[in-house]
Amino acid sequence: MNPRLFFVILLICCLPSFALAALPEASPQSVGMVGDLAGKIDSEISAALDAKQMPGCVVVVARNGKVVYQKAHGNRRVEPAVEPMTVDTLFDMASLTKPVVTATSIMQLFEAGKIDLDATVVTYLPEFRGNDKETITIKQLLLHTSGLTPDNALSDYEEGWPTAYKKICALKLLSKPGERFRYSDVGFILLGEVVARVSKMPLDQYAQQHIFQPLGMKDSGYNPSEQLSQRAVTTTQEDGVWLKGTVHDPRARYCAGVAGHAGLFSTAADMTAYAQAMLDTRQEGTGHLLHPKTLKTMNTPYDAAGQTRGLGWDKQSSYSSNRGETMTASAFGHGGFTGTAMWIDPDLELVVLFLSNRVHPHGKGSINKLAGRIGTIAADACLAGLKTASPSETKLGIDVLSAKQFDILAGKRVGLIANHTSRDKAGTSTAVLMAKSTKVDLVAIFSPEHGFTGDLDQELVDDTVDPLTGIKIQSLYGKTRKPTPEQLQGIDILVFDIQDIGCRFYTYLSTMGLAMEAAAEQGIPFVVLDRPNPLGGDVVEGPLLEGGFRSFVRFHSIPVRHGLTLGELAKLMNAERGWKTDLTVVPMEGWDRSQRLFETGLPWRNTSPNMRSLTQAMLYPGVGLLEMTNLSVGRGTVTPFEIVGAPWIDGPKLANAINAYGVPGVKVIGIDFTPSSSKYKGELCGGVNFIITDWNEFRPLDLTWSLAVSLRKLYPVDWNAERLQVLLGNRTLAQMIEDAKTPAEIKHSYQAALEDFMKRRQSYLLYSSKGSAKK
Repeated sequence: MNPRLFFVILLICCLPSFALAALPEASPQSVGMVGDLAGKIDSEISAALDAKQMPGCVVVVARNGKVVYQKAHGNRRVEPAVEPMTVDTLFDMASLTKPVVTATSIMQLFEAGKIDLDATVVTYLPEFRGNDKETITIKQLLLHTSGLTPDNALSDYEEGWPTAYKKICALKLLSKPGERFRYSDVGFILLGEVVARVSKMPLDQYAQQHIFQPLGMKDSGYNPSEQLSQRAVTTTQEDGVWLKGTVHDPRARYCAGVAGHAGLFSTAADMTAYAQAMLDTRQEGTGHLLHPKTLKTMNTPYDAAGQTRGLGWDKQSSYSSNRGETMTASAFGHGGFTGTAMWIDPDLELVVLFLSNRVHPHGKGSINKLAGRIGTIAADACLAGLKTASPSETKLGIDVLSAKQFDILAGKRVGLIANHTSRDKAGTSTAVLMAKSTKVDLVAIFSPEHGFTGDLDQELVDDTVDPLTGIKIQSLYGKTRKPTPEQLQGIDILVFDIQDIGCRFYTYLSTMGLAMEAAAEQGIPFVVLDRPNPLGGDVVEGPLLEGGFRSFVRFHSIPVRHGLTLGELAKLMNAERGWKTDLTVVPMEGWDRSQRLFETGLPWRNTSPNMRSLTQAMLYPGVGLLEMTNLSVGRGTVTPFEIVGAPWIDGPKLANAINAYGVPGVKVIGIDFTPSSSKYKGELCGGVNFIITDWNEFRPLDLTWSLAVSLRKLYPVDWNAERLQVLLGNRTLAQMIEDAKTPAEIKHSYQAALEDFMKRRQSYLLYSSKGSAKK
C-alpha cells in the first residue's frame, strides 16, 4: 500500500467519530414557535437590502435540532459582475474565528489537562515577557481584559508571522491586566500561537483535525481551495484585485491566512452543525466537542471588567448589538467584521445564524442591528410558544405586579434585591421590566450570595454593574450582608424577587430577612414578589433550630425543609422577629401548594452554581446537612448533592447499609468519583449515588438519617462529624447521630416540634391546596 495513503486512512480512523449529519428541516410550529417567523425575517432583510446595508446574506434559524428557516437573499457579489447568493455560499467568518476555532481549541486543550486557564501566557510563550506582561493569564486573553492593544501596527505584520510575533512580544500594555475590557485581536492572535505550541501543530491543522473533520464541517477551514473559493463571497478590493476566498483581515493575510483572530471560511450548513454540537455538548455522552463541565466553564457569565462575557464568546456586552434582545441569559454568540453573527441560546434550544459580506463592495455596510432584530424575532417566537404551551396557569409575583402596571411602585424610587432567577414567566429579567416601565424609577439593585449572575462560588462577591440596565449592583454578600443606611439612602421602597429552593440553610432567605430588618430600621416599605417553593408547600421535614444556634445559615427556627414560599416566610419572620417591617407580599396566582416545580409548567433555572436541577434541590435539604463534615457531597462533579463520598469509603458497602433501611422513593448505588474542585480535589473517592424513584414518597431527611447512621457504624473513626452543627443547629440530634441511634428514633425525636411548627405557620399561609391565593 502507498505509505501516504496508509497515513491518511490511519488519520481518518483515529479521528473522533461524531460527525454530524445535516440538521433536518421542520416547520416553526412543529418545534413550538409561534407567529410568522419567515415573513418577519424576510421583511427585515428586504428593507436592509433596499437600504444597501449589504449585498446579500444567508440566514438560518434552528430549534430543537431542526432547521426552521434557511434562506439566501440578494447577491454574494455585485462588482465587477453580479453573482446571486446561494445557501451553500462560502463566507469569510472574520472574528467568528475567535470562538469557533481558537477558544474551542483552547478549551479542548484545557479539558485534556494541557492548558491551565489561570496560568500566565509566558508559561506557554516564554518570549512574551517584558513591559509588565508577565502576569497576563490565558483567561484574561479570552475575556479581552489583558491590557493589550486592540491591534498593533499593520506594518508589524508585513514581513510575516515570525517578525510579527517578535513585535507583539515587545508591545507595552495600555492598562493593567484585569483592569479594563478592551476587545483585542492581538490577544487572540497570541491564543492561536498557544494552541500551536501546546498541540505541536499549526492552528489550522489542529482545528481541521479536532473540530471540522469530527463535526463533518467539510467546507470549513483556513485558505480554502480554488474550487471551494468559486462559491465564496467577494469582499473588498486590494491592489486592484477583488478578494474572493482570500481572508479580508490584512493581519491574517500577512500571516499566510492563518491566525487566531480571523481567517476561518465556512458555510451556513457547517456553522449550524457547529452550533448544534455546542448544544449537544450540554449532555453527558461520548464523542462530544467538549465535556459538559468544560462547556459550562466556557460559557458561564464572567465579569470582564464591567462587561459580561464567556471565554471567547460574547454574552451581554458593548459588542452585543447583534444579539436578540429577548434571548435568555444563557445565550452566547459572536460577530465578525465582514458581516457575520451567530448566537446560541441553550435555554430556548435556539440557533440564529446570520452570514453576509457587508464590506462588499465599498466597506460601508452595516448589519449588527439587523442580525439582532432577526435574533429577537426568533427568540420571541420561542417565548410565545412557551406561553401557549404552558400546562399551568401559575403566574409569578412579578407577572401579577407587571400586569397591574407596577401600581404599588408608582412614583417611588425603587431598590431591587435580585439575581439571575429574577425573571417573569416568559423569562424577562425583573430588573429590565422595571427599568423599561414608565411607572417605576429603579435606582438601585442588590444581589445575594453567588452574585447577580448566580455563577460566583466564592467567599465574597464584589459590586458590579447590570449590563442590561446600566444600574450598579451592590453586593449583599461582600463587605456587608445587611443593607446599610448609606446603601438605602434615596430608596423609597425595597423589592425582593429571588427564587428559593425550600431549605432552611439556603442563604437567600437570610438575605431577605436581613434586608427586611434594615428596611424596618430605615422606615422603608418592603415588597416580596412571591415564587413557588420548588419542593412543594405541603411536606415539612427535619428538626428545628435549638436556641443559641442562629447564624446566616441558621437564620430562623424553622424545619430544614420548611414547605413555605419566601412570601410566606417573610410574613412569619416579620411577626416572630418583631421587625415591624411595612411588608407587602405580591402572591402568585394559580399555584397549588402541593405542586412541585415540574407540575407548574415553570422552567428550572440553576439557583446557584451547584444547584443545577430540581433533583439536586430535592436532595439538598438532606445531603447538604452533612456537607460541613469531612465528606464530599459532589462539588467538583457534574452531579453535586446526588452523590456523597470520601477516599476512605467503600461505595457498595455503604450503599448496601443505606438500602437496608428501606428509605421510600430512593435507591442507592455504590460509585467511584474524583472531584475536580472543592473537597478531595483530584482524589479518588468511594461513595454512593442517590436515585429518586418516587417523588411522592421520597423524603430527603429520611435518607440523611440512614446515611448518617450508616456512616457512624461503618466508619466510627474516619467520619468526623464535629462540624455537623454548622447547618444542623440541634445538639440533641447531633448526639443521637453520634450514638448511632436508628433513623426511626432520630426522626421521632423532633415530630412534636414539627407539629408545633405546622400550627405556627398556619396563619401565614397564602396558598391553599387548590392553587388560589388565600385572603
